[in-house]
Amino acid sequence: MQIHPGIFKAYDIRGIYPTELNEDGAYAIGRAFATYLNAAQVIVGHDMRLSGPSIFDAVTRGLMDQGADIIEIGLVSTDQFYFACAQLGLPGMMVTASHNPKEYNGFKMVRKMPYLLSGSEGISDLRTIVQNDAYATPSRKGSRRSIDLSEQFIDHMLGLIDIDLIAAAGPMTVVADTGNGTVGPILERVYKKLPVNFVGLYLNPDGSLPNHGLDPLQPENRAELEQRVVSEKAATGFAFDGDGDRFFAIDDQGRFVAGDFFTAIMARYLLKRTPGAKIVYDVRASWAVPQLVAAAGGTALEERVGHAFIKRRMADEGALFGGEVTGHYYFKDFFFADSGLLPSLLTVEMLAREQTTLSALLAPIEAKYFISGEINSRVADSAKVIEALRMRFGDAKIETRDGLSVIYHDWHFNVRTSNTEPLVRLNLEAMNPATMAARRDEVLAIIRG
Repeated sequence: MQIHPGIFKAYDIRGIYPTELNEDGAYAIGRAFATYLNAAQVIVGHDMRLSGPSIFDAVTRGLMDQGADIIEIGLVSTDQFYFACAQLGLPGMMVTASHNPKEYNGFKMVRKMPYLLSGSEGISDLRTIVQNDAYATPSRKGSRRSIDLSEQFIDHMLGLIDIDLIAAAGPMTVVADTGNGTVGPILERVYKKLPVNFVGLYLNPDGSLPNHGLDPLQPENRAELEQRVVSEKAATGFAFDGDGDRFFAIDDQGRFVAGDFFTAIMARYLLKRTPGAKIVYDVRASWAVPQLVAAAGGTALEERVGHAFIKRRMADEGALFGGEVTGHYYFKDFFFADSGLLPSLLTVEMLAREQTTLSALLAPIEAKYFISGEINSRVADSAKVIEALRMRFGDAKIETRDGLSVIYHDWHFNVRTSNTEPLVRLNLEAMNPATMAARRDEVLAIIRG
């Protein structure tokens, strides 16, 4: 079968519906998934996208025609999907395009928790099977049944925090914006069981996205939340992406908390509960992460960007916690998987235990570490750009774990090519704001020619 080759990404399958990914493609991918894993049973869930029901129907038909029995979990967040795969010990397919615009759809695919299919381990194989019609010959037709694990999921998540501590700390207001994504209903059910004043924005799943986009890294998508945190006099605000596996915090002053700064303070907090543990972070992160982890007695482990790499490293190392700049947070107590809900709960617990504000926890970090944030540049030849940077900064310490990392004693940067677009992504940090601005502009001038 001919299928758009660009939908097979480094971490998942994702494309525009119906031009790049349609029902025929979904059916074929379902057959390929069952063939590749020789799967007898497959868990399947979906997010709120308008194309979700038809893509879900097509992929489950493909799986069943290939002989796999379907365990249908319905409209769920991706961390609910991970929970189901872990609880039942089964592979799964989540119909989602994460934070992409509403016209996209796709699949996140679990081999066996916490291991997902990635570009080099499974996804390229699916593409080959589909393109060559190389499906196994099924011996039977699969069946379908539905289950609801939402109560077990809620109990598991609430069991990971100290609710009595939160209650003893006194009333706390939190504001959460799920942007009409998938996580709203389960988030509301969880927070109804907590002694906090919960204010929800756009909690109802709606694939038409009538209010704003699904990526909280875009400032316009979190502007209203930032304002509401201030007007509600809230302790913090929470922003989630479309399928609920990414999380971002807003501090009590209505300011966005950078993902690497959040990783640093959450790692430090969790190390108080589990001294000496290992913490995984990605190559783009601020030096705040390894330095705060070391100061708290933990071991910081740098890893490539992407959930397939972070999850594998965490499982291999038995790491307690992992964080990525882009708002993915991973937990040993959640099968080494990422969740949007759990870091929100731990933030509430942290503020209750520390008896201080989020802005106060961040202040020492923001006074010492000055980051550019991720800056994207559209380029014609990314390899040529990266080589030019390597030549220009040849006197620095150079690392190539993921893209190009250039390290001096008082500043550093990482440049990576996008897995999905003709972009180069820059993250740069310095120990004072003037150096950060000057070096950022210098590097961008080389990138943009």
